[in-house]
Amino acid sequence: MAAGIRWTRDELLIVLNLYHKLRFGQFDQRQPVIIDLAARLGRTPSSIAMKLSNLASLDPALKLRGIEGLKGASTLDRAVWDEFHDNPAKLVPLSQERFEALFTENESETTEVIPGKGIRTAKRPPAGETEVKSVTKQRRGQDYFRDVVLNNFGGCCGVTGLSLRELLIASHILPWRDHEPERLNVRNGICLNRLHDAAFDQHLIGFDDELRLVLSIRLKSLLPGDWICEQFEAFEGKALRLPEDGTRPDPSFLAAHRKKLAHK
Repeated sequence: MAAGIRWTRDELLIVLNLYHKLRFGQFDQRQPVIIDLAARLGRTPSSIAMKLSNLASLDPALKLRGIEGLKGASTLDRAVWDEFHDNPAKLVPLSQERFEALFTENESETTEVIPGKGIRTAKRPPAGETEVKSVTKQRRGQDYFRDVVLNNFGGCCGVTGLSLRELLIASHILPWRDHEPERLNVRNGICLNRLHDAAFDQHLIGFDDELRLVLSIRLKSLLPGDWICEQFEAFEGKALRLPEDGTRPDPSFLAAHRKKLAHK
C-alpha cells in the first residue's frame, strides 16, 4: 500500500484489536506479529508500529504510568478509540471478526497472537447445528480475551510459569455469566494452567491484594498430601508472575472472588 493512504475504520478496529494483545514495549516494526499483520493489510510494519504508538497516546492506563505514546493521533483514531472502549460488547467481537478474516478461511478457525513468533491460526471446537449468531459473537469475544490475557502475562501461567500455550487458560476473576460489563476487561483476567484454572474456578484458591496465592481451608485440609504440596502449597504466598509492564488484575475483583473461597 502506498505511503499516505488514509486509514479506514475497519483497519483501525483491526489495529486496536492487536493493540490490546501486545504490551507497549512490543510496538516494534521488527515484532513478528506486526510484520504478519502488515503483510495482510498491505501496509508496512513501520506504519503499523507507528499507528499502535499513536493509539497509545489515547490510553489513560499508560498515562497513569507516565507513558505518552506518539503524538499525531488523527480525529478518526480518537473516534474509533472512543467507540471501541465505550461499547466493547459490540466492537470487540466486530474487531475480532475483521482480524480473523485476514488470516482464517472459515468459522472453524480462529487466530492466536503470539508475541515474538507471529500470528497463527488454530481450530475451534466444532459447533453444533443450532449455534446462533449470538454464540458466534460470544466466542469471538472469548478468543479476543484469551489472547489479551495470555499476552498480558507474557504467555506464561501466573502461578507456575508454564509457557505451553495449549495448557493455558484465560481465567475470569468475576464469572463471565454474571458480570457482562467485565467480560472483556483485561483486569478481570489471570493466565493460569488448566489445573490451577479449575481450582480457581471452584474457589479452592484465590489471590490477595498483593497478588499472592491463597489456599482455601478445604484445600489445606488435604495437606500433607504429596500432590497437593507439589501443586499448591509450594506456591502459597508467592505473587503472580506478571511482566513489569503488564496490567495488574483489579484488586476489588480478587477480593470478591476471595469471599467465596471454599471452607469445607
